[in-house]
Amino acid sequence: MGNNTIAQQHILQSLHAGAVGGYSGVQATYQRVKALFAWPKLKQTITQFVQGCQICQQAKHEHVKLPGLLQPLPVPEQAWHTVSLDFIEGLPKSYKWDVILVVVDKFSKYAHFLPLSHPYTALQVAQTYFNNIYKLHGLPSAIISDRDRIFTSALWQ
Repeated sequence: MGNNTIAQQHILQSLHAGAVGGYSGVQATYQRVKALFAWPKLKQTITQFVQGCQICQQAKHEHVKLPGLLQPLPVPEQAWHTVSLDFIEGLPKSYKWDVILVVVDKFSKYAHFLPLSHPYTALQVAQTYFNNIYKLHGLPSAIISDRDRIFTSALWQ
């Protein structure tokens, strides 16, 4: 294959971006090309080609270890020991409310549904929780939520 860069580019295009390659990464493309062809600086050429591939750059996949199986949460010791918080959004306006804060006790499955309106802040959500849940059930030992910006704010820490 020597220095025939046009032929090398056609081979890489076929084995990386073609139906056979499926825009696989550097290592998979290298193994595929190496099985059929050889030329000087093969791996370097493939690395540059894949790093320059626009589709690969737009659709990068994560290089993190697979998380494994989900582990169930422990059963709470008593009612209102552990609560979950979430929002129901995208609702039509009713009076001035268009969001519902859902607070569920993980032990009894008892739930409170509290109205909010967009835009709301972490302080407004905390105040709503304090006025409606804390006064009835006290402070839970654990709060479960999605990683919403409201729940990850410094106020909730």
